[in-house]
Amino acid sequence: MSATLAAPASHLLEVKHSRFLVHAAPVTTPEAALAFFSDVGDPAATHNCWAYRIGNEYRFNDDGEPAGTAGRPILAAIDGQGLDQVAVVVTRWYGGIKLGAGGLVRAYGGSAAECLRTAPRRTLIVHADVLLEYPFDVTGAVHAALAMHGAEKLEERFDAGGAHLHLRLPESELAPLKDRLRDATRDRVRLRTAAPQSESR
Repeated sequence: MSATLAAPASHLLEVKHSRFLVHAAPVTTPEAALAFFSDVGDPAATHNCWAYRIGNEYRFNDDGEPAGTAGRPILAAIDGQGLDQVAVVVTRWYGGIKLGAGGLVRAYGGSAAECLRTAPRRTLIVHADVLLEYPFDVTGAVHAALAMHGAEKLEERFDAGGAHLHLRLPESELAPLKDRLRDATRDRVRLRTAAPQSESR
């Protein structure tokens, strides 16, 4: 089960007179990540290097540092901590001594990893969107089963063939719900799943 940050976090590292200030925060969209970077980055600093991971989406930026020495190590720190829906920006003020490629990778990746390691976390629960179709005479059994598996009703409509229900529930409850509906209605419920959604708790 993956996790995200429970609150924004920061960490300061000094290496050979260069200062690296890390800001990390939970985000749910790429737009929110980019807005966070522009909020906390310092335009007067030498570099504001960043990365974010939101599910299968990720981006990183070296902001003028040699390619592969800043953004990618920050992303590796996010992934290495098993985090999702997280944005990290590392702001560097150059101290006059060059660190070399290896030194930059260690400074950017290490400071980001330390910030994330000590930050408060919360679990991400993956939810499944489910579409149900069933005849009217099993409505009671269906609603009783949904209540036992933490399902949230998003939409309900009716036609001549019966009821159509769109609901969301924790993905871990999907298989037990299928079994319960099959047993309670003699397999008269058609169930289809839509794309999973992540939500933090």
